[in-house]
Amino acid sequence: MNYYFHEKAEFEFIKAVDYYEKCETGLGLRFSEEVYSTIKRACCFPFAWEKIDFQTHRCLTDKFPYGILYRVLDDHIRVMAIMHLHRMPDYWRKRK
Repeated sequence: MNYYFHEKAEFEFIKAVDYYEKCETGLGLRFSEEVYSTIKRACCFPFAWEKIDFQTHRCLTDKFPYGILYRVLDDHIRVMAIMHLHRMPDYWRKRK
């Protein structure tokens, strides 16, 4: 199954990578690898992860406090948010 990012999710992903890279050289790369690995799991098993509303699932990263929020559409996954688990949990809900 393929995936694509909601434009705001892609922006927050880039922002988080930049933040981690500023914290420690190479940490941004490790974060991005973890996010892509989590998205890959979601693509392989799209309905296996927690459903947090009628159409949105959440797959957690292993090494960072983030959840990948996504919706399963016909033949692909739309990543709605790269959400930090300890900050404003509902900020993404208005995204279409």
